[in-house]
Amino acid sequence: MTLMSRAELLALVPDLSEARLAALTEAGIVSPVRAEAGERFRDLDAARLQLAIELEDVFALHEEALSLVLSLIDQLNGARGDMRAVLGALAQEPPETRARLRAVIARHVVRVGG
Repeated sequence: MTLMSRAELLALVPDLSEARLAALTEAGIVSPVRAEAGERFRDLDAARLQLAIELEDVFALHEEALSLVLSLIDQLNGARGDMRAVLGALAQEPPETRARLRAVIARHVVRVGG
């Protein structure tokens, strides 16, 4: 895991000012790692801050709404990871087990839209 200083983070993320970083940190959008040398930020924090800034700018989200949207994105990403794990486990099963599970899933799938 790469850790960067506040100055490195500010240089890396366009449109991120000291005040904006303080506000987003206070809102819980990112949680810096506490280290002997002070606060450190992860690559993931930089990506999350970039997304937060884009959402704020494009959709004029206030901090509470921004926090909610990012929480939903986190949940979606977690569900995608879980799905990949399940699909990987299913790929290891014998063909007859996979076929039976496909049939069960097909009976329970709810189609939205289209």
